[in-house]
Amino acid sequence: MAALTSLKKGQRALVKQVTGNGLIKQRLLKMGLVPGETVQIEKIAPLGSPIDVLVKGYHLSLRKEEANCVEVEVI
Repeated sequence: MAALTSLKKGQRALVKQVTGNGLIKQRLLKMGLVPGETVQIEKIAPLGSPIDVLVKGYHLSLRKEEANCVEVEVI
């Protein structure tokens, strides 16, 4: 498993778990980053934040700190 931030543009992955404090974890889960969901990295800003992720058919922009809380497995 790796953090979402370790993926490169165009890579797809399966969400394994969401970590972090209660508020961040709850917010990420509500946005669709639930275990078993497929995500794809669409864009990464030059400094690494934000990261544009395609999940459940919509684009989600995550800060690097938030993306570090999402554990994924590359598929």
